[in-house]
Amino acid sequence: MKVARYFKAAATVIVVAALLLVLLLAVFGWNWLRAPIERMTLARTGRVLVIGGDLTVAYAWPLPRLRAGPVSFANPAWATERQMITAQAVEISVDLPQLLHRNIVFPEVRLQRPVLFLEKSSAGKKNWLLDLQQQDEGARIRIDRLRLDEGSLGYDDAGEKTHIRATLTTPSQQAGAAPVAGLLFDAEGQYKGLALKAHGEAGPVLALREQSTPYPLSIDARIGPTTVQASGSVTDLIRLSALDMRLKLRGASLEQLYPLLGIAMPQTAAYAVEGRLLHSTGTWRYQEFSGLIGKTDLAGDLQIVLGGKRASLSARLDSKRLVLADLGPLIGARPSHVQVARQTTQPLAQHVLPDLPFKFERWNSVDAEVDLHATSIERAKELPLENLVAHVSLRDSVLTLAPLDFGLAGGKLQAVITLDGRADVIQAHAKVGVKKILLSKLFPTLALNKTSLGQVNGEFDLRGRGNSVGRMLGVADGSVWLVIRSGSVSKLLMEKAGLHLWEMLQIKLEGDRPIKLRCAVADFAVTKGRMQTEALVFDTEVTTLLGTGSIDLAQEQLDLTLTQKTKNTSPLALRSPIYLRGSFAKPQFGVDKGRVAVRALGALALGIASPLLAIIPLIDAGPGQDSDCAQLVHDARNLQPANAAKTGAKP
Repeated sequence: MKVARYFKAAATVIVVAALLLVLLLAVFGWNWLRAPIERMTLARTGRVLVIGGDLTVAYAWPLPRLRAGPVSFANPAWATERQMITAQAVEISVDLPQLLHRNIVFPEVRLQRPVLFLEKSSAGKKNWLLDLQQQDEGARIRIDRLRLDEGSLGYDDAGEKTHIRATLTTPSQQAGAAPVAGLLFDAEGQYKGLALKAHGEAGPVLALREQSTPYPLSIDARIGPTTVQASGSVTDLIRLSALDMRLKLRGASLEQLYPLLGIAMPQTAAYAVEGRLLHSTGTWRYQEFSGLIGKTDLAGDLQIVLGGKRASLSARLDSKRLVLADLGPLIGARPSHVQVARQTTQPLAQHVLPDLPFKFERWNSVDAEVDLHATSIERAKELPLENLVAHVSLRDSVLTLAPLDFGLAGGKLQAVITLDGRADVIQAHAKVGVKKILLSKLFPTLALNKTSLGQVNGEFDLRGRGNSVGRMLGVADGSVWLVIRSGSVSKLLMEKAGLHLWEMLQIKLEGDRPIKLRCAVADFAVTKGRMQTEALVFDTEVTTLLGTGSIDLAQEQLDLTLTQKTKNTSPLALRSPIYLRGSFAKPQFGVDKGRVAVRALGALALGIASPLLAIIPLIDAGPGQDSDCAQLVHDARNLQPANAAKTGAKP
């Protein structure tokens, strides 16, 4: 009986409340709710909500629709704009079951002629959060779909140096435009400190949280020096749960993408690429892209995974035609500065060795594993490179190229390079193997018998520190050696090296021929950027050239002397050492002009007494001896323990 009375009382209360509500609506309509809603909003958010015009409700369970207009909602005091939103009219569907659980969910919001400003302060406050401090991520209204017509949007983020203003139009509102579904937008301002200008088209309803229906979007933008064109679909605009777009990128260097991506990219020549961009669950994939970097074609796949200590990048890159000059920016080379240095008569203002610093402070932004293969290499000058295979690994700011292999003149250059960027100055180690390089292909203009000019083998093992290649080499320690075993070489070339005038004249009359190259050895100990000769020998059946001196990598200066040891008597020769001096950009070959002049004057003086005596000072009596090639090769490959300890090289 008591339970029945309780139910009867409850029913009476509900009926009375319903009757009172009907009475209020009959007398006052829904407008009586405006003031309570405005007061409640002010109390909860500290910001003024103004509802103008009539408030109407379209009954529907569980999603009734409310309409009012005009409406404005103020910004917090710290914001730069006074109002967060103003609209000529607002229509909202309300999820009543969620409201009963004290969750404010609007499945759809329609704004007529809106002016909307979103802002994030340098302290991290967000004006779209509705708590009093604008910092509680849970204090926000959930909007699933947003429908806009003509209006404007603004977004400011002081910390990210972003300031964007966009205007919205519908195609039918443009004079002369054919009415089509969608929303047109134009935007300009700054994005992460870079000038921004963009326009595009989007779907008529912004699917902010819709996870089942992709939202169509196309955009054509210029952000700083980068041009972006994208067309496709986005699922869940707020969280970007999925994305599938055709993306074109164009710019002066991939390095300029760093402000946009927050990931270190290499410095390159101008580029233009196009591919398919996919995104889901923290993974971005740029699939089947192709394009040009400089004049180098490039194709492949790239993937970036977010969410760890740092971004993780992996890529597979293929090139059918790699232009060697396009690799210059990767190692800090200035474009064409070698040619400029050679052509100018002014003091050199630039170096031949790459001197632009690596931006290694960005290496900590990403871990990377990249494979690169290039079939054909368009070489600089006549350097016969081919078939590049490289693997680039970046882990904890340590960059490793292993392998870095080139085909060169029938042989190979095989390198392992490590650049440790964890300290203020890069610690570098480069070990380069030279294997079976054919001199006939490396210097085709010097060869007579191109099949037997000989092979070059050797190794560069250098350690240095510095933030550019030039600085690393300028303080490097280690060793450099090259060995040529057997082969042939132009006799005219060697007679010129010995300054044998009689033989040179004879060859001009009879024609050149190849002579035996017994061996050649170049062995340098490198200490603090200075390459000192340990052995420098070029031995043929006609002449042996013995070299001494040094190469200064820091100053880029040459100081080498070649002395001839003639193996046969020459009746007419100007014996003099050959000097290789000058800078890397302007090397200079010369002879001891004083010594040559003394011999010439001596011949002239004796010629006055008797023409036959004139040739006596010009006779090179020889005889030089064959060099011990086996011992030279052994010495070059096995540095003495003292030198190995001094240079840090491994014997």
